[in-house]
Amino acid sequence: MRGIARRQKRWALLALTIAAIVLLALMISLAVSIGEISIPLATTAKAVANRLMGTDFELSRIHQGIVWDYRLSRALVAASAGASLALSGVILQAMLRNPLAEPYVLGISAGASTGAVCVMILGLGSGILGLSGGAFLGAIAAFLFVGLLATGVGGTSERIILCGVAGSQLFNALTSYIVTTSANAEQARGVMFWLLGSLSGVRWPDVYLSGPVAIVGFAICMGHVRVLDAFVFGTDAAASLGIAVRRAQIVLLGTTALMTAAVVSIVGSIGFVGLVIPHAARFLVGPSHDRLLPAAALTGAIFMVGADIVSRIIIPQQILPIGVVTALFGAPAFAIILYRARRTA
Repeated sequence: MRGIARRQKRWALLALTIAAIVLLALMISLAVSIGEISIPLATTAKAVANRLMGTDFELSRIHQGIVWDYRLSRALVAASAGASLALSGVILQAMLRNPLAEPYVLGISAGASTGAVCVMILGLGSGILGLSGGAFLGAIAAFLFVGLLATGVGGTSERIILCGVAGSQLFNALTSYIVTTSANAEQARGVMFWLLGSLSGVRWPDVYLSGPVAIVGFAICMGHVRVLDAFVFGTDAAASLGIAVRRAQIVLLGTTALMTAAVVSIVGSIGFVGLVIPHAARFLVGPSHDRLLPAAALTGAIFMVGADIVSRIIIPQQILPIGVVTALFGAPAFAIILYRARRTA
């Protein structure tokens, strides 16, 4: 009977995975088709086939450009960003043993914001780095600062969170100081829009960064499934199972920093995805990380592509920052998580 039950669970999990992949493909297709200029799905498929397979379907240059140069790259970056943030949330919630941990707890978002405004307003390295490059370096600088601070005070889960809070406050203060003292009204507006998260300027070079980072991050996470399962019970339990705790912490936190920094450097700060999606995936497939990690990655990708669609259609003739949409859905979910945590306690 147990063997039959296990096989049934495996088949159910396989069916759920296939359904999620199909849903993600459908969401990407809709994201490419929906917008100010509606494009039929058949036209979308022809435009993609013309570029990938060398076919010669007759399409207008406008439709071909909208599908390939603008909307498809935007949808793929949204999917990669959602997967990266969700995976980062799973890692942090396991390692810090805190259901409310999320990627920006390490101050990475605040550091990226500081790096971005240094390029945008102060012009530091603007001819070499660009906005995304400055944001990425700022995110890495913030992670290194928090890492060194946490190492100096002991490196326990609670202290890592406190160091992340301290780092966030420091870099947020630096960002506010730069904007207040050096920015004009137009620059301040641009910074605020970027801080809310935006996919408007995304193009194919951003896909070439966000896609590989998400894939490599997922591979590293899947290679540490046993480690993440052990960390749920604490670092002492993990050490008793023969796990090199410090090495695992460095690798997994570094992976989290890399994925989050890549996302923030491309699309800005997007909240709640890394907090809410891991809980939704855990509800669907359970706490075991060999199932949780793929479920979180797929769910995060689907959610972000859906949020991008909503951001483009919720207000006619206007595109909302995607961070606003994720917050509108994420804030109520966050309240539910808090309520459930209170009842469990």
